[in-house]
Amino acid sequence: MQLDVGEKGQVAPAYVVVVASLLFLALAFFAVGQAGATRNGAQTGADAAALAAAKQSRDQFELELLANPNPALLTAIFNLGQFGSFRGCEAAYPMAQRNGTVVKPGGCSPAFNGGWAFTVEVETKKPVGDTVLPGTETKKATAEATAELTSRCLYKPVPKPLGTLTCEGTVPWLVGEGPPPDGPDLFDIRLTEN
Repeated sequence: MQLDVGEKGQVAPAYVVVVASLLFLALAFFAVGQAGATRNGAQTGADAAALAAAKQSRDQFELELLANPNPALLTAIFNLGQFGSFRGCEAAYPMAQRNGTVVKPGGCSPAFNGGWAFTVEVETKKPVGDTVLPGTETKKATAEATAELTSRCLYKPVPKPLGTLTCEGTVPWLVGEGPPPDGPDLFDIRLTEN
């Protein structure tokens, strides 16, 4: 089959439309990828900030345990899973900054979910940027993460007067005699599902 000259001329505009459509699709996929990368950066910042808050809280509790080993407090924390130290958010702010995010106003708080945890909500410092999709120039990504402390120890109020703290993989500590186990021996820190 042969095309005459008039039919051959109609293929060129169709070819231009197909190439332009493919180019637009490629730019749209790039924009979606760029938005996804920004969102992943926000989640990384939130995860790191929540872990930093939980670690600071664990370290603060370790200092309090050394200064005042109270049997009622030890029972509440190690046997009942209650909150240890509410201090921790101070560490979330600089960690978020190091990861290209900022903690939103009121975005760091103890998480009262029946255990000892901190929830942090962040926003990226930079927006997604200019893309073929309108409205992305000023759009920033947000993310939230919760880090939880779980006990690795069990407290027994015997022998008198202050009892024994037994942690996985360590020698039992007679409370009040010598330094307590290190923070990582006392609690595991992990991210939870939101």
